[in-house]
Amino acid sequence: MLVRHQHYYSNILSRDTYSIIYGHGGKPVLVLPSQDGVAQDFEGFGMLPSCEPLLSDGLITLYCVDSIDKETWSNYNGNPRSRMELHEKWIQHLTQEYVPFVKADSLWQGRLMALGCSMGGTHSGNLVLRFPNLFDSLIAMSGAFDASWLMYGYMDDIVYINSPVHYMPNLPKDHYFVDALNSCKMVFCAGQGAWEDEMLRTMGILKSVFDEKGINAWIDLWGYDVNHDWPWWRKQLAYFLPIVMDAVGA
Repeated sequence: MLVRHQHYYSNILSRDTYSIIYGHGGKPVLVLPSQDGVAQDFEGFGMLPSCEPLLSDGLITLYCVDSIDKETWSNYNGNPRSRMELHEKWIQHLTQEYVPFVKADSLWQGRLMALGCSMGGTHSGNLVLRFPNLFDSLIAMSGAFDASWLMYGYMDDIVYINSPVHYMPNLPKDHYFVDALNSCKMVFCAGQGAWEDEMLRTMGILKSVFDEKGINAWIDLWGYDVNHDWPWWRKQLAYFLPIVMDAVGA
């Protein structure tokens, strides 16, 4: 398998960024790491075998990026407004700089897939719900979608636009985003075991909103033995990835 290490200077973040690229063709997949995670984590926690044989057959290429969560969501002693301003710059970097790089690098003309687990599920879900013009598919495993919960109750306009349980209920039923999201294959998955309470709560809110708006997202709850942990995310990704690829095409 072809593996490349990519350094990309972000003018938006005013810093060098790092990503690891796995694969040699096919649909680009933006992989968001779990909380405070880095690009190496996807391989380090054993997720690559879950992407076979799509990787070996050249049907997908994984673009695994670093997070800046330590400076934003996890910077508990920092100024909350400054933390959220930096987070939104990271979102702008991904959508305005890194996605165009991915498309140029892969020669891909269509939209991308986004996936992640835990905070990576949060980030990937938020990205696809906000930018269905850039993404046509999503596998969000064990994400929590209430940004005010992650900020211990703090709320401002930037927290709001990164909090699906707050902004999705305000989406008008006739907004063009409804059709745009229905052109995507979106999977939200969580177990019902240990450490999944907030994920289940917020996914329940999203399911009610999706049903009310007519948005066809797949909310899939696994068993009571399924915990918030890597062994289950490896199984979930191996299960969902071929299904999603069949839905959106390689």
